[in-house]
Amino acid sequence: MAQTHDFSQGKISKNIMSLALPMTAAQLINVLYSVVDRMYLGRLPGHLALTGLGLTIPIISIIMGFANLCGTGGAPLCSIHRGRGDNEEAECVMGSAFTLLLIFGTAVTVFFLALRRPVLYLFGASDATYPYASAYMTIYLLGTLFVMIGLGMNPFINSQGFGRVGMMTVGLGAVVNIVLDPIFIFGLNLGVKGAALATVIAQGCSAVWVLRFLTGPKAILKLRLGCMKLKASRVKRIITLGLSGFFMNLTNSLVQVVCNATLQAYGGDLYVGIMTIINSLREVCTMPVQGLSNGAQPVTGFNYGAKKYERVRQSIRFSVTGTVLYAAAFWAIAMLFPGFLIRIFSNEPDVIQHGIPALRIYFCLFIPMSLQMAGQGVFVSLGRSKQAVFFSLLRKAIINAPLTVILPIWIGTTGVFTAEAVSQLLGGMACILTMYFTVYRKLGTEAARTV
Repeated sequence: MAQTHDFSQGKISKNIMSLALPMTAAQLINVLYSVVDRMYLGRLPGHLALTGLGLTIPIISIIMGFANLCGTGGAPLCSIHRGRGDNEEAECVMGSAFTLLLIFGTAVTVFFLALRRPVLYLFGASDATYPYASAYMTIYLLGTLFVMIGLGMNPFINSQGFGRVGMMTVGLGAVVNIVLDPIFIFGLNLGVKGAALATVIAQGCSAVWVLRFLTGPKAILKLRLGCMKLKASRVKRIITLGLSGFFMNLTNSLVQVVCNATLQAYGGDLYVGIMTIINSLREVCTMPVQGLSNGAQPVTGFNYGAKKYERVRQSIRFSVTGTVLYAAAFWAIAMLFPGFLIRIFSNEPDVIQHGIPALRIYFCLFIPMSLQMAGQGVFVSLGRSKQAVFFSLLRKAIINAPLTVILPIWIGTTGVFTAEAVSQLLGGMACILTMYFTVYRKLGTEAARTV
């Protein structure tokens, strides 16, 4: 098999941006699946439909977590094996990840369908919002396998250097979703059921696109039936490395559950709706950071496997610098124009009035949080699963969740948004400093030895 997309050659910045730009666009487009639903539902009278959909965010985050468990666990390993010239093992990693996606997808679907009522009430539903949340969740879960395949296998396209193809995966689905949403929600008067149905159909299109490419002639690493048999040692490596992305989604889900329950207790459905809007903005604003980080991972992992340590350091510098510059730009927009951002989703006067101060508090320390994402991306790309997992847990589970419960005792709903800001500062600085001292400096020593 001819070796192409050799990331050990050429300028690091060019290699990264050739992947990061289409992957960033892909990440932004991917968010449209859920954000467009919320924008349309936010135009329905009142805020109950939007709030009900917001209650399903933790469940969607868990599903995405299982997809990341296999995708972000397997794709960096593929890059490392490609850097070593071992394409056969890279294909076995990809095949094993696909099998795991099918297993996890089936299990998650059965679990949440069976327990959707108690789960949604646990996540902060009220009698008024439960019908909306249940209607959306039931239909969405029927498309779980589509989500798993489209989201979980797309990193294997990107890891081979086909960033534009990866962008088309989510681009196709987003276009379908955007077109079908108004037809189903308003034209056929299906409301939240229409939003869910449009999303499932769109994700099905993305899944078909991914499978056609990975089994087609253009792929460097192909999805082969003979490589889908699970081997314990290989599964362990995939899952161990993928735990970072999994725990990031799982802890996001945990914090959302705690936030929704706390806001329901202190502020009612209104504040749960406001948090839905803020979460939607967070998903959009963090996508470019994730796109840059994900674009750097194949380049970093390939050069690490090829023992090009100075090029690994260049990759780290480029991705961290780009992350800081973007985060500073979004932070300025959030601080100066919070009302504009909220009106994208809702024109309800109460939502705008109470949402503006909440949004400013939530994003006031966004720059340090972006540094955590950059640092974790480095850990994942080098196969350092323990550090990646630890920092996934630190910010959300260890810092954010307890503060979300404690602070509102004294300062009410403001405490929920303050807890996020505090966790952004502490988690972000801890991650980036650890990466610098344990990875970046040591790679400098290794690079000097190989000169």
